Amino acid sequence: MINGVLGQSTVTDLARAEEWYTRLFDREPDSRPMDGLLEWHLGDGFGVQVWAEADRAGRSSIVLVETDLDAVATRLAAAGVDHDGPQPGGGARVLQLTDPDGNRVVITGA
Repeated sequence: MINGVLGQSTVTDLARAEEWYTRLFDREPDSRPMDGLLEWHLGDGFGVQVWAEADRAGRSSIVLVETDLDAVATRLAAAGVDHDGPQPGGGARVLQLTDPDGNRVVITGA
């Protein structure tokens, strides 16, 4: 039985990615399980891993679900994370983000 999931993003520069994802999640990584890997534990059994893997960098996509998309958009803009604001998409609203390597992070919610 599966009891968790970790979304994954691959990057070229782990320090640069750590700074960006720290702004995204509004906190430092929860874990550094091995060289070249950062983890944010976002809930019981789920989270995001950021790997330094230059060969695959920029080809990842993560979708996160939030309860207050407008508040997240406001917080991220204040933290210096560029975006075009929430847009209609997929029967809800989405906030589309791109990390420094071009990985897509989509936040969806009301």
